[in-house]
Amino acid sequence: MKAAILVKNKKPLIVDEIKLPNTLSYGQVQVKVFYSGICGAQINEIDAVKGKDKFLPHLLGHEGSGKVEKIGDGVKNVKPGDHVVLHWRKSSGIQSATPKYLWKGKKINAGWVTTFNEKAIISENRLTKVPKNFDLKIAALFGCAVTSGFGAVNNDAKVKIGQSVLIFGLGGMGLNISYASSLVSAYPIIGIDVHKSKLKNAKNFGMTHGILYDKNIKKKIVKILNGAEPEVVFETTGKHKLMEKAYEVTPNSGKTVFVGVPDKKISIYSLPLAFNKSLSVSHGGDTIPDEDIPRYVRLVQNKKIKLNKLITHEFSLKEINKALKIFRSGKAGRILVKL
Repeated sequence: MKAAILVKNKKPLIVDEIKLPNTLSYGQVQVKVFYSGICGAQINEIDAVKGKDKFLPHLLGHEGSGKVEKIGDGVKNVKPGDHVVLHWRKSSGIQSATPKYLWKGKKINAGWVTTFNEKAIISENRLTKVPKNFDLKIAALFGCAVTSGFGAVNNDAKVKIGQSVLIFGLGGMGLNISYASSLVSAYPIIGIDVHKSKLKNAKNFGMTHGILYDKNIKKKIVKILNGAEPEVVFETTGKHKLMEKAYEVTPNSGKTVFVGVPDKKISIYSLPLAFNKSLSVSHGGDTIPDEDIPRYVRLVQNKKIKLNKLITHEFSLKEINKALKIFRSGKAGRILVKL
């Protein structure tokens, strides 16, 4: 089966045939992957943002949807034929050993979940079952984008009815934060981006006011708020300068939530944190997939939320490097890879 392999940092992925393990270990599940999302986490892995990558060569991707083909000993939460969400955060079930794939006769590394591959060996606790009639494109969004965005609002920031919300970056994560903020009746919901097309799309997801980023950003925010300041500020891009700006425009009584992974070290003035200002870092919205995803599925099925327009681009696996280039451009909402 084919997979996109990270062989060398800061270089294009190589799409090639790899070999699945002959047998499944305790707690492992073999899944036919149908769709994978692309997240900033993969960009950070490719660029070695955290430092030297000692696991090269290895597979990538941590969010997707698929169908269970086989299960290993001990697996109870899913069975062959089940449709599932592949998620990077833990749910209930066994945490298995990581799988041992082969590429050109040599071992290739992989984590408990990978999704840039046509078939994947997944740890049971990284899978959540969804109904068989549920759209697997939408299901793939539950692997990170929706759950992390909704969780950032509900679990990290605990946004209250009527609070003002400011969002830096309107990619897949920012759109979901906007949507979740609207579901809890935050107002106004102000989105900031450098692309007019993304500001336009964000109106489909609860954004009430859009701002094209420039040096006068703080004045524009205050004007929308009639002289007040934003109560909750989310930063989703991971760009260090924007993270600093998000913290800067948060008042001493407000909350800043960093959702994006920083591309470099940031510098902030910490004294206000000793008083009422709050700063937190979201880790997947603190979501518990097998508890949260069934609730979101129910909302979709009953037409309480519509997620189709989150998906702005779709590519095949052989086009993975093109997809990553579009992601880097900042012009996309959520990108899906069809496998």
